[in-house]
Amino acid sequence: MKSADIRKIKKSLEKNLDEKRFEHTIGVAYTAAALAMRYEESIENAELAGLLHDCAKGLDEDKLISICEKHHISITDLERRNPFLLHAKAGSFLAMKTYKVQDNDVINAILNHITGRPGMSVLEKIIFVADYIEPRRNHAPNLAQIRKLAFIDLNAATLKILGDTLEHLHSSKEEIDSMTEKTYEYYLHLENTTDAEESEE
Repeated sequence: MKSADIRKIKKSLEKNLDEKRFEHTIGVAYTAAALAMRYEESIENAELAGLLHDCAKGLDEDKLISICEKHHISITDLERRNPFLLHAKAGSFLAMKTYKVQDNDVINAILNHITGRPGMSVLEKIIFVADYIEPRRNHAPNLAQIRKLAFIDLNAATLKILGDTLEHLHSSKEEIDSMTEKTYEYYLHLENTTDAEESEE
């Protein structure tokens, strides 16, 4: 996507998102681009996915449900009870239809930025992590540690974010998406397997 198109997307998002959400969006795009440099991914794709990850966040819950139902996008029981979670599914659809994004990796990065998924691509992990550590985030536990870890070991940062997220959801007695748990178990197993292999060498 050309830099001119990126500028148009920024202008559109500035109109459609509230000020705080737009600032977060710019922070995620900036952080994603930096992580893409570190992990030798497409900087353009990382910036694009970062910009669009919350593009549906300004829509009300009825609109999110309407978009998904109209375009036959599945809605889980948990999402019915918590429609704000649909902004990732609706956002990936809008990225394709409104913003003309064709790259599947970018679409998947937007789609999976809330819960993650087992076996994420590097770009998906970059957006998942960037959403958590961008400069204006200041409430999450272990943020300084995770920010440092993100530029050392992307899988380890992903696992730490998932673990802290689940701990927070458990302690606050909020509903937990099973995909978050599955993703955590996947990256925990991956880390344990890697540690075991390294200890055998």
